[in-house]
Amino acid sequence: MGVERLQRELGLAVRWVPFPLHPETPPQGRSLDDLFAGTGVDLDAMLERMHATARGLDLPVGDRRHTYNSRLAQELAEWAEQRGRGEAFRSRVYRAYFADGANLAQAEVLAGIAEAAGLPADEARQVLAERTYSPAVDAHWQRAATLGLRAVPAHRFRGATAVGYHPYPELRRFLVSNGASPTRSQEFAP
Repeated sequence: MGVERLQRELGLAVRWVPFPLHPETPPQGRSLDDLFAGTGVDLDAMLERMHATARGLDLPVGDRRHTYNSRLAQELAEWAEQRGRGEAFRSRVYRAYFADGANLAQAEVLAGIAEAAGLPADEARQVLAERTYSPAVDAHWQRAATLGLRAVPAHRFRGATAVGYHPYPELRRFLVSNGASPTRSQEFAP
């Protein structure tokens, strides 16, 4: 993927930050047709652009027409990060959601993803039941609101923001034009 390539080429330390995309989505999810009804968005065109971009970035993507609440996945990602398995967990969550259409609001789905990422499923269930990382995700959501972020992915680097999926050359250009260099340490938040 492009972010990993940017990490290698520019020496970036990537920090993933949760974002409240449609937090009102109920646990059973919602159809994309319902979500975008009355907005003027051409859903089929939007999905085709997303699929084309994902293919160009070699990201797994399926033909899902349903969205699910990702709050619990974000909380569990914070836990996975603390356990040193953040990247493994996030990549499996991405595939489960975007390629397989899994309902990320279900604790058992998330426990299975955690286990596949090398984390103890029973601990994952406990973290979710106790909502251990809810305050951390709340803080991230508040920061996103303060920054005026309204869409994902939003890439932040040295105060500059690029929103949406971008082909690798565009994202690299964004970073370099804002001072990214392979000769110094820097943090990038996609």
